[in-house]
Order: sequence, then C-alpha cells, then structure tokens
Amino acid sequence: MAKLIYAGSPESADMLYATGFHAPDAFLFLEHKGKKMLLLSDLEIDRGRREAQVDEVLSWSELTKEAQKKKIAGGAIVALLRNQKIRRIEVPGNFPLGLARSLEASGIKVIPTKGHFWPQRTIKTQGELKKIRQAAELSQIGILRAVEILRAARIGAKRLLTWGGQTLTSELLRAEIDIAILRAGGLADGTIVAGGRQACDPHERGSGPLCAEELIILDVFPKDRKTGYFGDLTRTVVKGRADDAQRALWQTVCDAQKLAIRAIKPGVKGKKVHAEVLDFFKAKGYETKQEDGRWTGFFHGTGHGLGLDLHEEPRFAAAVFQAGQVFTVEPGLYYPKIGGARHEDMVVVTEKGRRLLSNLDVPLEL
Repeated sequence: MAKLIYAGSPESADMLYATGFHAPDAFLFLEHKGKKMLLLSDLEIDRGRREAQVDEVLSWSELTKEAQKKKIAGGAIVALLRNQKIRRIEVPGNFPLGLARSLEASGIKVIPTKGHFWPQRTIKTQGELKKIRQAAELSQIGILRAVEILRAARIGAKRLLTWGGQTLTSELLRAEIDIAILRAGGLADGTIVAGGRQACDPHERGSGPLCAEELIILDVFPKDRKTGYFGDLTRTVVKGRADDAQRALWQTVCDAQKLAIRAIKPGVKGKKVHAEVLDFFKAKGYETKQEDGRWTGFFHGTGHGLGLDLHEEPRFAAAVFQAGQVFTVEPGLYYPKIGGARHEDMVVVTEKGRRLLSNLDVPLEL
C-alpha cells in the first residue's frame, strides 16, 4: 500500500526520517511501489531536489494547475494520487483530520497506521548512532556551561547565589545553557534547572533564585539542528557543601542507574529493570508513596526511547530490549525535605549487552 505523510519536518520525525529534508511548512511525501516522491512549493523545490533523500521532487504549483485544468476536486494531492493510480493510502496516526476527509471525499481510502509508521526507526543504524552521540555532546556542552557558572557563583546572604553581579536564577542559568547549545549547533527547549523543593517535581523547569547547599537538577535535552536527533542528559549538583541526607540520596540514585544499565541486554524486559530499580531503592530505605497529597520516592519511568523524537517508541517499560535500540536511563528520588536527584545517560542495546552513548563526570559538590 502507498504511504503518505503531510507535515513539516520540525513536528514530524516520520517525515524527517523518510526524507532527510528540513522544511518548516507542511509538505507531502509519497512512497509507492518502492519509489519515494515529494510534492513541494516553488519556495522549497530547488533545495528539495538538492537535499531530499527521495527519488523525485514534484512541483505543487504545476500539479495544482493540472488539477484546475482537469477539474479535479482536492487539488494537487489528489491529482498526484490519480496520476499514480492510487486509491488507498496508509498515513500516520496523527495525520490531519481535515485533509483525510477531503481525500476520502475524492474517493481515496485513508488508513491510519496502528503503531509505528516506520517500524525500522526503533533499530538505529551506525549512522544514526553517530548522530545521537553528536546530540549527546550538545547536552554535555549545556551541562558543562551550567557547572562552570555554578563554580564561579558566589554564596551571599541567606545562601542566595550571585554570578556576574546579579542574583543567579533558574531562568538565567537555563538561558546560559541554551545559548551555549545554540552556539554549538543545537536547539534546546524546556531545559530543566530546578533546585530545592522545585526539583521534587520531575518536569518542573525551575524558577527564581538558586541557593547554595540545595540539590539542583540539570536536565538538558537539545535537538541537533543539522540532523534532528536528540540528546538527553541529567546531572544533580550542590553549590557548596551537601549534607549527609543529600549525599546519600544522590549516591543511591547513581548506584541505581549503574544497576539499571548493567541489567540492559537483548531479551530483557524493560519492566523487569524498572522493578529492580524500585526494589533497590526500597532496600536502601527509599520507599515510593504519597505524603501530604504528593508522590515521593521514585514515581516516573526508568527511561525512554530516544532518536528523532525526544520520547520515542518503544517505551522503556513496554520494551523487550533488542540490539540497536537507544534508551535513556534516568532513575530519580524526590523528597521535599531533602530535595530531588536524578542521573541520566543514554545507552544503545548491543548484541551482548549495552554501550553508553554519553560520558560526563560531574561531582555532586561544586
């Protein structure tokens, strides 16, 4: 069956995977009988013919004229499908509803995919692994910039941090991280710089002044602007001295991550690794439960798939690991009276086990 995507590459990893072509506005990809085609506007067509990894690039305006001349309802897309004698198309599950109904009104059967549109995306090639390692380097650049600033920061009254003559806030440190990544060729969106109680909400981005002697989570997950692949690393630090409870929490998280990474190998189920992490935390005295209406302990996944999407199939907990799959491994512990700690790296499953795709040594105390 013919496969069709209509989307811009920034919001569609499936489109970027199929074409290798970056364009912000929606365009059309068609694969039929082994041939890959793009339908592009006059604005993009010359660049598409140079850069897109397809067999043929067609003109949207020319097919629009053809549709008008032949009085084809549905315009250029329907004209293309009729030229190819296509009556049934397979589309991604997030295909635009309005366009689907328009195509069906023109006699085209639209069949949304259940599951992966490109199942082969789950197993990374050596070329893809190289791109993911490059994206991991962007994450490292961001975290190292944060470490540099925190080391240079001064501790003022009430443990407030200052840097460059101003209060060091989550917003300021996040901006410095994102700028460093931008200069290196990446695009960071949603970077987490969360200290103290804020770090106990795993997706809290962080706001306001940062303080010494509190756990600060740095979670950096940029996209490589050239390739579209993501990196994702997390480190937890303290400016100044960590107390015994903070140090024990941080060390336990680091040990849990090592345990989880060692457990990953082909044929192992992700939910088994997750259960082992939970058991490890419980044995160390860190239970997961609700206290005063909020969750404490370890209450998110052990990791997630990674590639052209930040959270990519397969899900960690649903996976039976196969060689070539890429996952983050990111256990964490969160207790408002102590703070939050999370440690995250990226691994590829190999034929005999797993291999780290990231390598960044950051101490707890800065």
